[in-house]
Amino acid sequence: MKNLLSTIQQCTICEKHLPLGPRPVVSAHPDSKIIIIGQAPGTKVHASGIPWDDASGKQLRKWLNVSAEDFYNETKFAIMPMGFCYPGKGKTGDLPPRKECAPQWHNLLLEKLPKVELILLIGMYAQKYYLGKTAKKTLTETVANYQTYLPKYLPMPHPSPRNRFWLTKNPWFEVEVLPELRERVSKLL
Repeated sequence: MKNLLSTIQQCTICEKHLPLGPRPVVSAHPDSKIIIIGQAPGTKVHASGIPWDDASGKQLRKWLNVSAEDFYNETKFAIMPMGFCYPGKGKTGDLPPRKECAPQWHNLLLEKLPKVELILLIGMYAQKYYLGKTAKKTLTETVANYQTYLPKYLPMPHPSPRNRFWLTKNPWFEVEVLPELRERVSKLL
């Protein structure tokens, strides 16, 4: 695992497309029980090199009901975004994750994570990639049908502060999905 993570952290596959240059952000251990697959690091995470080291990460830890100490314990959580580097800024936020990362690195990482029992798919990119044709037309539909994908996957919206409108419009997420998420995470930790 250490060799693989070192190789990933030296990756330059899409270097010419990255406005801030490559800085792959990934975290895993052979004993990890839960994998968090999000989109791609933002500028704050790119600067620190620490996954989910921003407002979205604070909200995610609240949703999971875990401390930062547990969250950053690699034997508990592996963190493997769809794109390992900051992709750049778009018109309405960050650009989509680069398409090179997941096909290049995810299977190699998954092979070295034999104890994983739950994969959190955060956002549409992770959901479409991992759920394929079983993903619904929209993120909202996919998350609303979360039980369909259990026990292996649990689809979630992104915990970004920008998603306040989505959370307000879909109160069932906090009432139905979060208790299920917290219970499963608690049992695995």
